[in-house]
Amino acid sequence: QLTTYMYHLGLDIGSSSIKIALVNASTGKSIGVVTEPETEMSMEAIKNGWAEQDPNDWWEYACTGLEKLSLKYNISTKDISGIGISYQMHGLVLIDKDGNPLRKSIIWCDSRAVGIGQNAFEQLGEDICNEHLLNSPANFTASKLKWVKENEPDIYSKIYKMMLPGDYIAYKLSGVVNTTVS
Repeated sequence: QLTTYMYHLGLDIGSSSIKIALVNASTGKSIGVVTEPETEMSMEAIKNGWAEQDPNDWWEYACTGLEKLSLKYNISTKDISGIGISYQMHGLVLIDKDGNPLRKSIIWCDSRAVGIGQNAFEQLGEDICNEHLLNSPANFTASKLKWVKENEPDIYSKIYKMMLPGDYIAYKLSGVVNTTVS
């Protein structure tokens, strides 16, 4: 009789690579890890202080990594009992009604909207920001969204949903737009 195992997947959506870990669900033992791409992922910086990546690249690398793990360890999607996703913070992903990205993601290290966030910090007040946001919103996702609204109104008018990088991968896996409460 063949023993079947259930597995968990851990995906780390970083700005330099996508790492995927396959873990035995019963023991917690790591079975294998892949990194895609094998060299550092590209980042576009058309202006000083800008940093963008295509969300579809993250998805492509995630799929490639999942396929490599599946082939190497002979597992199918039926063998996966859970998926956890960690990801770069403060990246802005904008999708249309069909779920397609409207533009490249403005990622965590992009500083174009720092002035917008600093203005929000001053308007909200230091006490409110420190108590509820834990720090200044200078480089938060909302500041990046306001930058898009002010500088790319055509794109802004087509937004159906906004999300973070890991939310986009979860959406591609599930078909559901959602986020974590954290």
